[in-house]
Amino acid sequence: MRSNILFPLLASAATTTGLEPRQQTSLCAKFAYWSGNGYECLNNLWGDQAATSGSQCTYVDGSSSSGVKWRTTWTWQGGPNNVKSYAYCGKILPKGRTISSVSSMKTSTTWSYNTTNIRANVAYDVFTAVDPNHANSGGDYELMVWLARIGDIYPIGKSTTQVTLAGHTWDLWIGMNGQMKVYSFVAPSPITSFSADLKDFYNYLEKNQSFPSKNQNLIGRWSPESAMIEQRC
Repeated sequence: MRSNILFPLLASAATTTGLEPRQQTSLCAKFAYWSGNGYECLNNLWGDQAATSGSQCTYVDGSSSSGVKWRTTWTWQGGPNNVKSYAYCGKILPKGRTISSVSSMKTSTTWSYNTTNIRANVAYDVFTAVDPNHANSGGDYELMVWLARIGDIYPIGKSTTQVTLAGHTWDLWIGMNGQMKVYSFVAPSPITSFSADLKDFYNYLEKNQSFPSKNQNLIGRWSPESAMIEQRC
């Protein structure tokens, strides 16, 4: 049986209708966590020790079964070439779902920054592994879809080719992060409103990069990390 997974997400200063009004949730502690309506958000400050000073908070402004509205602010200083955080919100997934058993992974997101004086990216991030109980901080393979690359930062590996998927052109970067193979589809210019089926990216990888979709399980969550935001500034 093949099933659909919906990944609608509204991220980072986006405005929308249909979200459940709720008290704003502030996540300011390192690894402060929130979950609700099938989504989760994490103030993931795993690299904050690289900064000489600063802090970061992530705010959940609303959620529903079809998405979450959130934003993050920070004041990092020092260590400009080191990642400070991967603040994210993402869809919580059931375990034991292989990529080949999923017929669609539909998603929608809008986002914005209130400054351009930053070094950051905005990306989808999906981990897969043969072991369905693999820790959700990594996997055998990682798929990233970079909606924005702001400043002189680059994905893991090297640029290998240019492909057209989901109505956009992407530079495909391939590299290894330890034992995990990373595929990064990078938009040449920022895409601030995006609707697509992420399964299209896996279909491409299966056909062109020998991605083993029949034995790779989605790991516990799908993360925005739905519009994941990586800060180095």
